[in-house]
Amino acid sequence: MRNILAVCAKELYTYFVSPIAYFVCFVFTAISGFLFSIVLIAASRNGATGAVVMETIFGNLAIILLFFTPVLTMKLFAEERKSGTIELLLTSSITDGEVVLGKFLASWTLLFIMLALTLLFPFLVQRFGHLDSGALLSGYLGVILIGSSFLALGLLMSSMCKNQLIAALTSFGILITLWVIGSLSARYGAIGKFLSYLSLLEHYYDFTRGVILLKDVSYHVSFTGVCLFATFKSIESSKWR
Repeated sequence: MRNILAVCAKELYTYFVSPIAYFVCFVFTAISGFLFSIVLIAASRNGATGAVVMETIFGNLAIILLFFTPVLTMKLFAEERKSGTIELLLTSSITDGEVVLGKFLASWTLLFIMLALTLLFPFLVQRFGHLDSGALLSGYLGVILIGSSFLALGLLMSSMCKNQLIAALTSFGILITLWVIGSLSARYGAIGKFLSYLSLLEHYYDFTRGVILLKDVSYHVSFTGVCLFATFKSIESSKWR
């Protein structure tokens, strides 16, 4: 655990010693705040309830993270591959698994900070009516779970690329595919249902409505675990190249 925290601390230092973390947090907050204001204006005109407003906001947050998480993960391994420091890291006393978990924990911590900046939104929505705390917890749990899935896939792509931009674009392309693939379920029968199960979107929107289903939690936990395991194998195989 000590090595994992050491890797995490090193990556967080790298995030905040450069403009990356500040830029991402600022732009994320600016975009989410702008969309939040639009939702509030529309809600005030249409008489929408606070629950409907927060459901829309949680949906917006997931879409925004779809664009931002590849930026958070693109450099984690790709930059070290390009600079050649990956060999030094992998030949140290730290295991490959600890490296993977440490880097993932660092990106997850930054994600958590970004989401913490949105905690003002529920307080402002109170003017539209009482908000159920269970629904709020469900919504934020969903955002954290789907964000973790995004980060884990981005980390996997970064471990397979030497170029940060390619890692980010590849991650974004796969995430977009997994996001919209559920729309095929109504057209292709049994295959469509299988594709729908793979869809990230199909396992997210119940959280925004205040519903926590075991199958949705299991999907995101499993997706994250599989991507982290694949990242571990990618890093392990690089020693033999």
